[in-house]
Amino acid sequence: MPPTSETGRDDGIRINPSILAADFANMQAELARIATADFVHVDVMDNHFVPNLTFGPQMVERVQATSPVPLDVHLMITDPDRWAPGYAEIGAASVTFHLEAATEPVALARRLRDIGSRAGVAVKPATPVESLFDLLDDFDQILVMTVEPGFGGQSFMPETMPKLRRLADEARRRGSSVWLQVDGGIGESTIAQAAEAGADTFVAGSAVFGAGDPAHAIAGLRAAAAAHHIH
Repeated sequence: MPPTSETGRDDGIRINPSILAADFANMQAELARIATADFVHVDVMDNHFVPNLTFGPQMVERVQATSPVPLDVHLMITDPDRWAPGYAEIGAASVTFHLEAATEPVALARRLRDIGSRAGVAVKPATPVESLFDLLDDFDQILVMTVEPGFGGQSFMPETMPKLRRLADEARRRGSSVWLQVDGGIGESTIAQAAEAGADTFVAGSAVFGAGDPAHAIAGLRAAAAAHHIH
C-alpha cells in the first residue's frame, strides 16, 4: 500500500480515483490502471437518496476481489444504518455514509469500526458541518461534497470551500486525525483550491480514468495537492 494510505493526516495526500468514470465493461483492466492510487472510490447509489442507480454489494465485492488498492466506498443511499455494515463486512477499507440519511451516525460509525473498516461521514453542499465539530473523533473521514451527489462529471462548486475550511480549522484546533475528503469536479485546476481549504483526500473521476496515462494523472494531482496543502 502506498505510504500515504496509512492512518493520520500528517502522512500527506491521498488520491482516490472514482470508478464512476471507468469503463464498466473492462473493470479489472481499469482497476489495474490505477495501481498507484491510494484507494479506489466506489459510489453506491440507490435511485432514492440520489436520482441515480449504480452498484450493489455484489459489484462492490467483485471490485474488492480485483482491485490493487483498498476500497473507499461512498454510500449515497437511504437507511445506511441498515446497509452500511454489509459493505464493511465485504472488506472495504473505508465506508462513508451520508449524515443526511443516517438515523444514528455515531453508533453506525462505531459499528463500521468494530467490523474493521474506517468510518466516514459525508455532507451534501448545502449541509452545515458545525454539527460534526464535537464528533470529529467518532469518524475517520469526513467527505465534503463539492457537487450535488448523484452523477459524475459535474462542475466543482467553489462555494463549498468556506465550509471545508471551517472544518479543517476545527480539526486542527482539536488535534484531530480525521481525513478530510472532497468529491466532485476534482482535477488539476480545482484540487489546489480544495487543498488550500484543508482537504487531504481527493476523489477524482474523469481526471484520472479519462487520461491516457492514469498513473501520470494521479502523480500530477498528488503534486498539485501537495503544493497547496496546509498542514
